[in-house]
Parts: sequence; C-alpha cells; structure tokens
Amino acid sequence: MITLAVAAAAAPPAAIPDPVLIAGVPHIRQEPDFCGEACVAMALARLGHPADQRAVFDRTGVDPRLGRGAYTAELKRAIEAIGFLPGAVWFHVAPAHAERELGALLDGLRADLARGVPSIVCMRYDEKAGAPEHFRLVLGYDSANGEVVYHEPAEDGGAYRRMSRARFLSLWPLKYRRDDWTVVRFALEPGRIELARAPAGVTPAAHAQHAMSTRTTIPRGYATQIAGPFFVIGDETPEALARHTRTVAWTMAHLKQDFGMREPTGIIDIWLLGSDDSYVDNAVRLWGKRPSTPYGFFLPEHRTLFMNIATGGGTLVHEVVHPFIAASFPGVPAWFNEGLASLYEAVRENDGQLWGLPNWRLPGLKRALANGRVPTFEAMARQSDDAFYASATGYAQARYLCLYLQEKRLLRRYYKEFSAGAAADATGYATLKRVLGDPDMKRFQAEWEAWVMKLDAA
Repeated sequence: MITLAVAAAAAPPAAIPDPVLIAGVPHIRQEPDFCGEACVAMALARLGHPADQRAVFDRTGVDPRLGRGAYTAELKRAIEAIGFLPGAVWFHVAPAHAERELGALLDGLRADLARGVPSIVCMRYDEKAGAPEHFRLVLGYDSANGEVVYHEPAEDGGAYRRMSRARFLSLWPLKYRRDDWTVVRFALEPGRIELARAPAGVTPAAHAQHAMSTRTTIPRGYATQIAGPFFVIGDETPEALARHTRTVAWTMAHLKQDFGMREPTGIIDIWLLGSDDSYVDNAVRLWGKRPSTPYGFFLPEHRTLFMNIATGGGTLVHEVVHPFIAASFPGVPAWFNEGLASLYEAVRENDGQLWGLPNWRLPGLKRALANGRVPTFEAMARQSDDAFYASATGYAQARYLCLYLQEKRLLRRYYKEFSAGAAADATGYATLKRVLGDPDMKRFQAEWEAWVMKLDAA
C-alpha cells in the first residue's frame, strides 16, 4: 500500500473560493457493494462519458467469484486505467494531531473542488459499531454552514447531500491502528479518458452481482468457477471443479464454432455434485423435491443446470448443450434438442469438431429395434414434447439419428437448415428428408436400423 504523510500532500492555494460546488453531476444509485464504481460512473457522466458502474468494475481486476465491489487499491487500478490522474490516494494521520492534519487534507480537497475536480473519499458509512467502509463522491464545500456536499450512491435521491464538517472528519479516517489513522481520497483529475468497449456476453460485473445474490444458497466449503455465462458451483475440490469448468469452456467453444450457436444471455448456474447423496440432498434443499433422473437436469425457469457429476463428464456436456440450443433455436422440438445433447454424452474431438461416439444407450436401442418397438422417423418427429419424453426409445432413436448424420457429415448442415427453416417445418422431418437427399424414408429407416445393429457400444 502506498501511503503519504499529510505534510507531503500538495499545499492548497492561499485563498480557496467559498462556497465551492461542482454542479450538474448526475446521481447514480449503486448496485450492491458497487459504491466506488458508482462514484466513478457519476464523475464520468459529468464529463460526458456514458460509462456505467459495471463497466468501472470490469476495469478493477477483481475476481467476480469474490462477490464484492472494489476495495481502494482495486478502484485505483480502474480509475487510472480509465484515464484519471488521482495522484496520492492514501495518507497517514497521527491521532494526536488529527484536527490539524485532517483539516489540511480537507483543504486540499477544497482546492481541487475549486479547480473543478471532484473527489471520491472512503469513509465509514456511519457512526454505528462495525459500520462498513463506503465510497462517496464529494462535490462541494460550504464553510459558512460548515458542510461538505456530496453524492450518496447508496440511496435514491442521494444527490447533493450535506454533511457537517465535524461529522465528515469523524467518519473519514479509517482507524486500522490506534496510533496511525489512514485517510483515502481519489482526486478525479481527468487525463486522457479511454473507456473500454463493452465486452460481449456476460460481464465480470454481472457475475460479481450474481455471486452476491447467490451467496446464501451455496454451502460453506463449496468451490466456484466461471466460464462464459455459466457460474459453476461444486462440492468437489477446487482443482476438480476447475477441470469440469474447462470441459464447459471446451463445449461452449465448439458449439459456437461447429454450429454457429449463440451464448445464452444472462447467467446460468451449473451445480456439480460429486456423489449421489449430495445430488439428491441439494436438489431437495434448493427445489423441494428429489430428482427424477440420476444424471442431471436443466431448469430453464431457474436458469440452472443441476447434475450428479459422479455419473461422468458426458452428463455435463449434454446439459451445456441445452441452454445453447435454447438461445440459438427457439422452439426446437424435444426430439432434436435431446438427440443433439445426448449425442455428446460420449464425445471426443475429431478434426477440430465435437464428435459423438456410441454409448450406453445403444444396447437398449438394439433390443427395441429387434422387437419392432421403434417408431418411424416421421412419427418420432411429429410427437409432442410430452410424448417424446414419455417414450422408452425417444432419446436413443434421436441420438443415433444424430450420430448417423454426423458420420455422413450432414449434422451441421441439418442443424443450420432446420433452425433457419423451422417456421415452415416445425418438426424437422421435411428438412431431414431434404438433407438426406429425399430418399424413400421407409427404405432409409431400414438402412439406418441395419447400420445401428452393426455398431459396437463404447
């Protein structure tokens, strides 16, 4: 930490205009714990720069998983990255000389106000025991009334509030040590202001706010990771969760590259539970009921993927596909949604693309084919979503149709044509026939069934 004694602070001019006020500064109500970020955003708005507090947070370098706003050193990093020239930020005050030394620091702040330079100060929120530290934007001083004028980011209607000089000087010093107080002030001297282009997708600030809002739902000792729009939560070791998160990132990259899918907008939680008991217990705790599947499920209404990662990483890849399809192909029928997702339950990379492999669903499909219990593709495609999910063969038939299309290098084409033309072909059956070359579908199904029967499960 860089600290300076009060004597080292630049001496103010002999005469400071009084009262002094920087007028016309817009007030911005802070998001939770973004008081410093909101103060910077207010100063930027006054200069005509349309930055918001989240954009400021994104320049701080704070790990969003911490679920907090910027501390002083991190806010300084953002302020300087944006182009302000704050100069000295930390000052020492000797308690025995507090009145004189704090007065000198306040005079320096007033001198900057006279030049049109506002300041952010870090102070205690109020006089209560345990009051948190809080950033405020100081915009004026009126010695006739003995008042400091400031914007209060924590409250609606917080513009141009007034605080007595005595109260301001009692809250300003941060008394970390009994014999040495710390005073924090950022003089927002504008240099070359450069605002970063807003990043695509979910921002670090959005994840930080999400981490704050979900903190009470995450048991102590659980680890977290972030991958794109996904906030990943798990009860395994941080190293294990990091490995799973790399799988999420790998899947995301391929869905965008291989199929041109879009990232989901907004944050989606992924809960990865490392045992059957934890999977069931957390589902009951969070959703009030036991899971209907031992593997995992997607709750779009809660923006949550929830899974038993002990069943393997294929479940994770499967579930990540669903929100990508939801964002990229609204109205996708269940058969193709689940067929494509389940294709990647067993997956590797082949020629730089996702490549599904035969898996545990194959023996059951073969038995159903041998017993004549697999419907035609037309019947499968025309099923309602509820009927598909109730079918004993739906997942396997859809998966191995997607596997066949993949093997014939037709899957990506089918996805693109089906998603683009779904208004005219909601079931995808007409598109399937076209992509296959308009075969006699009865003959094609017989060929497909023979192909399936020759496959070997992994």
